[in-house]
Amino acid sequence: MNQALPQPAQPVRTFSQLLSSTPRGARLARLLTVTELQSWDAPPDLTERAELVVAELAANAVLHGRVPGRDFRLALAYAPPTEHLRIEVTDARGDRRPELPPYEPASLGDGGRGLLLVDALADHWDCAPYPPSGKTVRAELSSARSVSAPPRPTEAVEATGCVAEHISGTWGAQTLPLTHLFSPGSAGPSTGPASLLPRTL
Repeated sequence: MNQALPQPAQPVRTFSQLLSSTPRGARLARLLTVTELQSWDAPPDLTERAELVVAELAANAVLHGRVPGRDFRLALAYAPPTEHLRIEVTDARGDRRPELPPYEPASLGDGGRGLLLVDALADHWDCAPYPPSGKTVRAELSSARSVSAPPRPTEAVEATGCVAEHISGTWGAQTLPLTHLFSPGSAGPSTGPASLLPRTL
């Protein structure tokens, strides 16, 4: 008679916002990310890494993906049980796809470090077309990963016209849809705002 009831699965937390393709919009993307992750009780290390990744992706959307009169979109999807976060920044310039520059400290100067930083902080990142003419740059972060771990070899992969950087190692060169991040029976991205997020390749 006194049986323990199963705990309901925690739903995926999602956030999506259109922002102006201006430096102010990029700053707001960073601030909104921190605010949302703190409200979701995400681990501080994950929040700090996400803040840096969003700052770089939003800056790239403003600098390289801007079309006058068009906004960029920030989307977050956080799975509390696994402490896994997906960040997506969508802009209107699908013809300008990000490419990870070769790491040459002497040639970095004041620019060119953004994607190297994203590559170092994210478990995985890639780029996908966003019809009709845009693109979405996605980064996946997990609290379990230590950013101080020694660098792992990387392998560049061409995927539907996007140069994607896949980290080889425990994750391999595979992107999993959000439904793989949650326990069976938990709420997934098939309904609500998360369904608006583009699926992985």
